[in-house]
Amino acid sequence: MLDDPYPLLPDQIEHYRREGFVHLPEVFDAATLAAFEPTLTRLTLENDPQRGRRLTEKDLYGQAFIQVGNLWQMDAQARAFSFSKRLARIAAELMGTRGVRMYHDQALYKEAGGGFTPWHVDQQYWPLASPHAITAWIPLHPVPLEQGPMAFGRRSHLRDIARDLEISAESEAVICEQVQRCGIDAYVQPYALGEVSFHAGWTLHRAGPNETDQPRKAHTVIYMDIDMCLAAPRNANQERDWRRWSPSTRVGEVMADPLNPVLFQA
Repeated sequence: MLDDPYPLLPDQIEHYRREGFVHLPEVFDAATLAAFEPTLTRLTLENDPQRGRRLTEKDLYGQAFIQVGNLWQMDAQARAFSFSKRLARIAAELMGTRGVRMYHDQALYKEAGGGFTPWHVDQQYWPLASPHAITAWIPLHPVPLEQGPMAFGRRSHLRDIARDLEISAESEAVICEQVQRCGIDAYVQPYALGEVSFHAGWTLHRAGPNETDQPRKAHTVIYMDIDMCLAAPRNANQERDWRRWSPSTRVGEVMADPLNPVLFQA
């Protein structure tokens, strides 16, 4: 199933391009998720940079989620999941590109009782020369509203809002005010088992707190246009991302570093 084409519909593609995100049902079945979840969870917990710290000892960012990147380099099974051609093809078709490369993958686990994820845009962190970047958000189980599913600002990828703010209490406050002032609808819904969302790099998004006694386990894969070139970093976050995720690439070059393999090409 990992490499089987997903029957993406024209209205789903149109929805993504118009709204900046889309929810897709039944991308994975229960058996596939059950087969990969234990490995992804083990790698996440073993490599948690704040392992051993209590939730109350963490800052706002640390309370929002456990974040571990490049799981695909740690384990063959994690690599197989993140390299899913099914996901990569969806990403390319939604963006309308001839193919996609890996930017990176990462686990985003919200602990039981974990805090909210502030409003932000991902591409503030990415030194990319075009907006053709997209994140697949893959919950490994059903996610009810009280567990902190993703919320998206509809059509916000078309607005220049808070694009210079990193994720923080400030981004939450500023974007909350802008969302209300600009009349942007915040869309949130539970995720059924196997449902996956895709959102654009400039789409405003957040997540509520995890009010349950179970962790919210989500794996993400960030894709970019196969022809994406490295842009000159505009801030310290983009400088760090360059050095971490595409270190051999020079500004203006296609991001063909070994860390950025082609995952799908039409």
